[in-house]
Amino acid sequence: MDWYYVEGGKQAGPVNDTEFEQLLATGKVQADTLVWHEGMANWLPYREVNPGRAGTLTAEPPPPAIGSLPAQTTAPTTGNEVVCVQCNRIFPREETIQYGGAYVCATCKPTFVQKLKEGAVTPTYLGAMDYAGFWIRFGAKIIDGLVMTVVLAIPIGFFVWASMKGASAGRQAGATLKFQLFVNAVYMCVVIGYTTLMHGKYGATVGKMACGLKVVQPDAAPISYGRAFGRAWAELLSGFICYIGYIIAGFDSEKRSLHDHIANTRVIRVR
Repeated sequence: MDWYYVEGGKQAGPVNDTEFEQLLATGKVQADTLVWHEGMANWLPYREVNPGRAGTLTAEPPPPAIGSLPAQTTAPTTGNEVVCVQCNRIFPREETIQYGGAYVCATCKPTFVQKLKEGAVTPTYLGAMDYAGFWIRFGAKIIDGLVMTVVLAIPIGFFVWASMKGASAGRQAGATLKFQLFVNAVYMCVVIGYTTLMHGKYGATVGKMACGLKVVQPDAAPISYGRAFGRAWAELLSGFICYIGYIIAGFDSEKRSLHDHIANTRVIRVR
């Protein structure tokens, strides 16, 4: 494997594995030295590439810039800067659009979107996707359940009060049935609307945001409102069959639940 590293603010290399080990031993490559090898989406400090080994090295401030690099033209100087995967220039994170593990500047977006449509952009090109496992998705679902409880508590409480106020014992039995139908209808409408809006606009519900998760297409592109709407209905099906639709995420190679299979989506970690 050929390694590249930053020395004096400029690219150095390539060096093979043996030569790279010598650079580590002599201190030329340290914990915060930016390094890159084929297969990496961006330049990273060595401590992020090999945390176990980097713990034994001395940290040094990263250089402010790099010359001509295989993956990008310069290196980010702050945690808020990212590299456009299309033009390899540095931009503030808020001025780019994120696609999976990659960032695209506003100028390059049309070209990048066209590549997405043509299938020229693969998950590998975007950087490996980190699929979210069963338990972290379960935690996100718990948080969303608490949100739903708060949202539904007010209308349900009002309905109970209005139905029971002044009603006789005989009428209360009918009111109970109406209450159950009302709760089911409101729950379904609220869940469908909530998940469609949040996934279509942000790619994540409140629970997923709290857990650092996002719903994307197989190529790591954001999902549309239409796909989010279909996925919301499919998720109800996952719950109706004794939650088996959720459980299969623990055994799928890409951590997909039943509704991910139906909507052709993936849930990934974004932080």
